[in-house]
Amino acid sequence: MHEIDENSPIFMQLREVVRERITTGEYAPGVAIPSENALAQTYGINRLTVRSALDGLVKEGLLKRIQGKGVFVVGKRIERNLDYLTGFHKAIEGGMSNPYVKILEKERRRAGYLYAHELGISPDDDVFFIKRLCYADGKPISLESVYVPCELFPNLMDVDLEVFSLQDVYGFYGSSPDRAWQTLDIVSAEPKMARMLELGENRNVLLFTCYTYRADGRTIEYMQSYNRSDSCFFTVKVTNG
Repeated sequence: MHEIDENSPIFMQLREVVRERITTGEYAPGVAIPSENALAQTYGINRLTVRSALDGLVKEGLLKRIQGKGVFVVGKRIERNLDYLTGFHKAIEGGMSNPYVKILEKERRRAGYLYAHELGISPDDDVFFIKRLCYADGKPISLESVYVPCELFPNLMDVDLEVFSLQDVYGFYGSSPDRAWQTLDIVSAEPKMARMLELGENRNVLLFTCYTYRADGRTIEYMQSYNRSDSCFFTVKVTNG
């Protein structure tokens, strides 16, 4: 544990302590750091001093404050221009709606033969399974099941996925999506899914299946997304040749 030297500005010392723990991975991307009260108690300093230290890192883009949840590590992010490959939040925000994701399940499990094949890994390897319900303007529009190799994103279980998108997490680990293979089908929703998506008599949904790859060709995500046909539509750009 670092000792605080009272002969130099305390908030600057604490800022460097937190920065170092982010750099070394002790405070992992997407995970909340100790609360202001906890840090103040640990170092025997004023809570306002702690806030001043963290504010500097928020301005630098290393931390992110979420009201009612805490302060989260953003880490060093890679910015890429992906005109046609976006996550749920960016796609919805582009349509001037208010996106929200509710995580229904998040667990680590053995891949098995099916998902090992989809992700290009061994059946004995572990995957993270995330089931989430996506909303726009307070209305459920899609139910998604996502499978991600644990090897690539070892701290994913600790990330609050209602704060950070999976696209954010991939960027944290230097595995930003480079391309995707997508298919679209029309299927009939099961009764439980129909209730979750608040469907009426028309239970037909758009099944969007997506394989996402990073630049070296490694599969980083396999997703099945069931979308309300009255709330979603997809466009495809077609060029000659």
